[in-house]
Amino acid sequence: MDIEHIKKSIRNVPDFPKTGIQFKDITPLLQAPELFNEVINIFYERYKEKNIDAIVGIESRGFIFAAPLALKLNCAFVLARKGGKLPSDIVTAHFDLEYGTDSIEMHKDSLQTGDNILIVDDLLATGGTTKAVIDLVSKLEGNIIELAYLIELVDLDNTLPLAEINKFSILKL
Repeated sequence: MDIEHIKKSIRNVPDFPKTGIQFKDITPLLQAPELFNEVINIFYERYKEKNIDAIVGIESRGFIFAAPLALKLNCAFVLARKGGKLPSDIVTAHFDLEYGTDSIEMHKDSLQTGDNILIVDDLLATGGTTKAVIDLVSKLEGNIIELAYLIELVDLDNTLPLAEINKFSILKL
C-alpha cells in the first residue's frame, strides 16, 4: 500500500468551482491504473469480511469508486443521484453544500429492509451530502455499516452530521 503516491496524485485546484474553494482533482489518480487499483484494493481489504449487501455510491465521483468495489465485493451497486435524474419512484433529501444547496435521490426499490449498506464517496467536506444519503438509506430501512471516502478534508467540520456512524478515509488532507 502506497498512500504517499495516492496522496501525491491528488491535484489541488484553487478557487474552483468558486472563489475560496480548494477543489481536490482526482483525475490524475484515475489516469494511473496502478493507483486507482490500489485505492479499490484498500477499500476491498477493509470491507471484504463485513457482509455488505449494497454499496450506495454518491453522484458523481463516488460512483467511480463504488461501482468497481461493488463488483469486487459481489454486492449490489445503488445510485444516490442529484435531483431529477432517476426515472422511477424515488425518495429525496435536501442538503447544504460547501458552496450552495442541492437535493439527492434514490429509487425506493433500491434497498431491502435490513440490508447492510456501505456509503461511498470520493470526498468528505462538510458532510452535508453524506448526511442526506444517510437520511435516504434510513428511509429505506437499510443498516449502514460505514461511510467510506478516498479523501477527508480535516480542516472542515464534518463531525456533527455523521457522529453516530463509523467512517473511513484513505487520505486525510
